[in-house]
Amino acid sequence: MAGSVNKVVLIGNLGRDPEVRTFQSGGKVCNLRIATSESWKDKVTGERKDRTEWHAVTIYNENIVNVAERFLKKGSKVYLEGQLETRKYEKDGREMYTTEVVLRPFRGQLVLLDGKDGASDAQGEAQAGNRGSEATRQGAVADRPPTGSTGGFSGGGFDDDIPFAPEVR
Repeated sequence: MAGSVNKVVLIGNLGRDPEVRTFQSGGKVCNLRIATSESWKDKVTGERKDRTEWHAVTIYNENIVNVAERFLKKGSKVYLEGQLETRKYEKDGREMYTTEVVLRPFRGQLVLLDGKDGASDAQGEAQAGNRGSEATRQGAVADRPPTGSTGGFSGGGFDDDIPFAPEVR
């Protein structure tokens, strides 16, 4: 195989408000905790079962950090795309590892799904600040899917910038 893919897609809710830190150089980083949940009916007992998985998310794309800082809060529903990264650090003399979803410049996407009043303001602000830039084209921020769409997650509702189109015969 010539290549590989490291891509994570999550749709979930924030478990707490975004944590934004500013570096001495002026750059910003944002940490999020995203909860994804699934539910099913137990075949044996017939009762409803739920499971929630928590994901650590780190955003290094400053445009997305600015939007997260202004418009996200505990409970916000988001769609995000990033990649998995594992870091090694030392704690109390022991080597520790953590795996997180990372959104880097030009390699991440955040979509606000709540559809509350601030969502469309975030869309306009992000596009005005990045007009023509790769960050906007990559979808640094978008508001809710168009009315009547399937939510954009099963192929409908979003305009994809696909650089090639396979030939259909």
